[in-house]
Formats: sequence, structure tokens, C-alpha cells
Amino acid sequence: MLKQTIFPILLLALLAGCGKKEPVPTAAAPAAPAAVAAAAPAAGGDLEKGEHVYKGTCVMCHGTGAGGAPVFGNKADWGPRIAQGKETLYGHALKGFTGAKGTMPPKGANAGLADDDVKAAVDYMVAQIK
Repeated sequence: MLKQTIFPILLLALLAGCGKKEPVPTAAAPAAPAAVAAAAPAAGGDLEKGEHVYKGTCVMCHGTGAGGAPVFGNKADWGPRIAQGKETLYGHALKGFTGAKGTMPPKGANAGLADDDVKAAVDYMVAQIK
């Protein structure tokens, strides 16, 4: 009984740390046509931005697997999620998700992140698997 009470409290405490706010660098790049942008992998600048967001917000959970998060670089954790498609990954990261293996708070509990920053972080984490 004690374990069932402590785990949710511990999980909430860990997730509260996931919301660490840091400024995210932005790169001034020309906009690509929508069809090209949707099909193309993230550009180098976006991966750099994604790495920054990952290190500032996502690492707390994805670096340790806290709350059932897929561990950064772990193909077994990420493979089934990647198979669902990038739009599903983006949706879960942006809006939050609760599944059989754990919980993803919206924007990693960092509401100050722009949607594009969250997507860049997803792209960065996925790029480490492929």
C-alpha cells in the first residue's frame, strides 16, 4: 500500500523537474514548402535546437526512463513508438499521453516551449535511433 502511494508522488516530483525552462536558440532559415517540410527529416539546425531542448527539458525523464519514458538512444524503447509515425510522436509530446508503459506530460511539463521546439526535440531523439 505504501509503495502505491509513494510512486505517484515520486513520479510527480520527477516530472516537476522536467519543466525546467531554458531559452531555445532559433535559427533563421528560409521556410520550405509544406509538402517538402513534412517529408524531409529535420535539418541540422533543427537537430541542434532539438538537442538543446532535450538537454534542458527532456533529459530528466528520457535520460533515466522516469515515468516509463523511452530512454534516449534505446532502440528497444523507441522502435515501437517510431513505428507509429512521427505525427503520433509529435501529438503525444505536445498534448501528453498516458499508456501502458507510462505517462508523457504535455511538452514535457514545460508549457513555455514552442510547438516547433518540442518537435525538434522529438526529431533529435528519433535521429539517435535511426
